[in-house]
Amino acid sequence: MVLAKRATLISPSLTLGITAKVNQLCSQGIDVIGFGAGEPDFDTPVYIKEEAIRALNSGFTKYTATSGIKELKEAIIAKFQRDNRLVYTPEEIIVSCGAKHSLYNAIQVLCEKGDEAILASPYWNSYLEMIKLSGAKPVIIKTKEKDGFKILPEALQQKISPKTKLLILNSPSNPTGTVYTPVEIKALGRIIADNNIMTISDEIYEKLIYSDVVPVSLASLSDKLKSLTLVINGVSKTYAMTGWRIGYAAGSKEIIKAMTNLQDHSTSNPVSFVQKAAVVALNGPQNELETMRQEFKKRRDYMVARVNSLKGLSCLNPDGAFYVFANVKKLFNKNIKGLEVKDSLSLAECWLNEARVAVVPGAAFGADNYVRFSYATSFEKIKTGLDRIETLINKYY
Repeated sequence: MVLAKRATLISPSLTLGITAKVNQLCSQGIDVIGFGAGEPDFDTPVYIKEEAIRALNSGFTKYTATSGIKELKEAIIAKFQRDNRLVYTPEEIIVSCGAKHSLYNAIQVLCEKGDEAILASPYWNSYLEMIKLSGAKPVIIKTKEKDGFKILPEALQQKISPKTKLLILNSPSNPTGTVYTPVEIKALGRIIADNNIMTISDEIYEKLIYSDVVPVSLASLSDKLKSLTLVINGVSKTYAMTGWRIGYAAGSKEIIKAMTNLQDHSTSNPVSFVQKAAVVALNGPQNELETMRQEFKKRRDYMVARVNSLKGLSCLNPDGAFYVFANVKKLFNKNIKGLEVKDSLSLAECWLNEARVAVVPGAAFGADNYVRFSYATSFEKIKTGLDRIETLINKYY
């Protein structure tokens, strides 16, 4: 069997692979602390689950319009007006099977062979694979820890070429937790507008910010930037609804129509009764969000302090999302029980084998001197996992 060339371009997701490995070990009765999963450990709020059950019991189980039901589009439009000062019409909204699906559809309809798509490293690993699948060339801006892992305006300008078709901007960021300030977004916006660069603004972690930074959407800065921006969001991180698979995009009618056509011939509509639940999530009480955010902040504060206290590790204090991106370069060039720890992959393997702790190697994000810890797990597990790592480091370093 000879696979299509595009299939050979795809690398497996290290983050999903590590989560699967942890689940496999746990099913075998092996006690593993997993810092890999990018999903809240909280349950979906009851009122959202009850709406899904109500929709099921009422028979709302058939096909819907590919791009989403009218009520959900209206809820999304109201959310953008309320939170981002953005006004959209139903024709400028598409609902997909998760924000990842929205991103995939967007990149496939915007990019093709001969195009260049700019993204920052460290990057969420699926961005890179989606660009490669489109046939476009990924152009990487290697951000620096000293700059907070942020794209600097001059760095963006240097990467722009006549072939530049797309920029991907992610704030708050996975994997670094970086949040761009309004001043920083405006500085990038000037370059984007001057060069007419289509930009995907991935705002899926928008509600998970722990500093006094007030997030601003690139699309809200001017009419021109709105026309150049496709905003991606969803309910998964904010409402602990990762498995429900509801994401959405807002942008020009032309792009949304193209994404809808692509979705017509791939998944069709997102799950019908889940769309009803998403309406209630967006329109309903938001107090549980703040409870989750405050708990994430406590976990972040503890994890950052502990990581920075460990020999050979250091990290910035992330402003958002639920990840700590730790510099582990000082732990390389060590042989531990016959395993040569020389990079983030081998370090992660060592920690899993010897400490029963799973992290995501920075190689997955284009930053091999780092590993990503997720603090979207219980405080008890965070403490136990970091204790195990500390014991291992003190034994061998």
